[in-house]
Amino acid sequence: MCSHYQTLKDAELLLEKFGVRDKSVSLGIYDVWPKLQGLFVRRPTEHDAGDDAVPEREAVVGRWGMIPPGTKPEKLAEANTKKTFNARSETAHQLWTFRNAWAEGQHCIIPADAIFEPDWRAVDEGLAKKSVATRFTRADGQPMGIAGLWDRYRDAAGQWQDSYTMLTMNADDHPLFKHYHQSGKEKRMVVILPEGAYGDWLTAPASDARDFLAPYPADRLVATPMRPGNPES
Repeated sequence: MCSHYQTLKDAELLLEKFGVRDKSVSLGIYDVWPKLQGLFVRRPTEHDAGDDAVPEREAVVGRWGMIPPGTKPEKLAEANTKKTFNARSETAHQLWTFRNAWAEGQHCIIPADAIFEPDWRAVDEGLAKKSVATRFTRADGQPMGIAGLWDRYRDAAGQWQDSYTMLTMNADDHPLFKHYHQSGKEKRMVVILPEGAYGDWLTAPASDARDFLAPYPADRLVATPMRPGNPES
């Protein structure tokens, strides 16, 4: 699972790469961890109302970790303890946490400069006691667009809040990601979209969602081990 990523520092890239018309939204913190506020791109909920003033895409800040819309205020503390920052693409349509967003086609894109995964190989070989955080970036230096789902829930004050999750897929046979996570456990990777698929993903109905769940080519990614004390680890 991806439990740490870095968002964009450059608001202009948000416009250029992800087609967001209004850059007034804050990009928030650079290093994003579960339960923190992060930025994602979606099709505005008012888009189908026929108002030409509504843009094709918008950038929104929400909680990284899905909280489903039916969560009662008294259950928010319990929901806050659950690991819902990643959603398995194979089962998202079945699980209460994600199934509404999946069924409604509430797709989003999470812009990221980098994602992090642990490298346990040295531990498995008895050469180290801790895993090594590894930073994954696109080889061409461009930001990633990670496929996700979003939804809304009411907070304790009755106000609607946004939350989102990253979709993941099996990576047991992926040339790069199969080397990460602990041995004996299933290898997973987030779904990184090709740039040409951004628009189609945001507008795709639930019935077409699985067409986008393809592994990103290993030769288009760079894995950089982070050493202890590195501020990016």
